Amino acid sequence: MTRAALLVLADGRFPAGGHAHSGGAEPAVKAGRIRDTRDLEAFCRGRLHTSGLTSAALAAAAALGLDPAALDEAADARTPSPALRATARRLGRQMLRAARATWPGPELDALATAFPRGAHQPVVLGLAARSAGLGPRDAAHCVAYEAVSGPATAAVRLLSLDPFQVTAVLARLAPDMDLVAERAAEQAARAAHAGTDALPAASAPLLDITAEQHAAWPVRLFAS
Repeated sequence: MTRAALLVLADGRFPAGGHAHSGGAEPAVKAGRIRDTRDLEAFCRGRLHTSGLTSAALAAAAALGLDPAALDEAADARTPSPALRATARRLGRQMLRAARATWPGPELDALATAFPRGAHQPVVLGLAARSAGLGPRDAAHCVAYEAVSGPATAAVRLLSLDPFQVTAVLARLAPDMDLVAERAAEQAARAAHAGTDALPAASAPLLDITAEQHAAWPVRLFAS
């Protein structure tokens, strides 16, 4: 395993399409729930420990070698918002293109054949990590970081927040990211023996509601 592969996969410049998505930050800004870095930190922490944990566990399970089709079904069951399901598959399709070009392998090829319209992004990310020689904790760390870095980057663009202060927010969230990644990897290991029902199903209903509202906006800066 090469640790540098983890840096490549977690890099915001990895061409997986995440830059076009705000992770729910855009509707939260419009609703006045994110106005400054304090609000942003609270938003990111909540997202990390709910939908972030669920996604991190799915990615860890894929990296561990669980059946991607079963994991995709589990992801669908844990994503009640049709808008977020569609977004997850769009991002999964783009992630799969990037991963197959970067770390080509039979498992990624098989996933592309099984899901021509895209599998859920955390499942694809976990399988990409596996193809890169990374482990379940690595995959979970990537998703945990993505869960907060996406909204943080979007908030800089939406509110013109000081990028130095936003980076400080991410640094303060680092212990939470580590905790979520460890929990996700542990629950993925349990799922390897007990099935996908053992994976977490933490949810953030307000993110689901605002995702549906955001999808209907005629003008928006981010795709989701």
